[in-house]
Amino acid sequence: MPITSRISAFLSTINPSSTTKLIIFIVLVIIWLLNLRIFYKVKNQAAFITIGMGGLFILMMIFLRPIATMPLARIVAALAGLFGRVTGFFSAFFKYGIIFVETQGGSMTLQIDFECSGIIEIMVYIAILAFFKVYTISERAILSAVGVIYIILANALRIIIIATMIHFGGEQMYYIAHTYVGRIFFYAATVVLYFYVFTKSQVVRMKVGSFSYDKEKTDAPKENEQKEDK
Repeated sequence: MPITSRISAFLSTINPSSTTKLIIFIVLVIIWLLNLRIFYKVKNQAAFITIGMGGLFILMMIFLRPIATMPLARIVAALAGLFGRVTGFFSAFFKYGIIFVETQGGSMTLQIDFECSGIIEIMVYIAILAFFKVYTISERAILSAVGVIYIILANALRIIIIATMIHFGGEQMYYIAHTYVGRIFFYAATVVLYFYVFTKSQVVRMKVGSFSYDKEKTDAPKENEQKEDK
């Protein structure tokens, strides 16, 4: 059983009342914020970022995951269903997060569950971006929305690829389509997002001595020198 499925099964066994959940949430948030304040005061950036990202992910995993998983599954099923309706390869029952695939040998039902909804990837992305100091707060807010939309669309394309392969290859194609092709596509799409949001932006904005990767900033001193010479 994958680790994500084990985590989901464990969390599903925990079902406290709404008041208890609220109290636990407030206590955990206070503990998290106090730790962030301590590491910020002692100027330990590594610990500050690690605790920040890890704590935010855990909080979302515990409190946001139960609320957001099913809506995400419905959105992904609805988006994938548009392609299935046009091509006739499969149909989506988005209310239940289900894809019904027609094959030559019969039919097959795909359930978009916790692992396939994209909720983990979205939470990881938001947790990293929240403490990625290269961007301003407003830029991080915009990129959070853009990234969530991108991950949802990429996940919908993954489901389309899997369902299409099953439609033409039959039920025996499920393992290859889901385990290899679908995952490789989704991970590749995630790598592209991370490259443009995190890696490329950091390279563009960083400076080494008087050298800068930002063309506009490096060209400015040269222009000033030319004006002074004149």
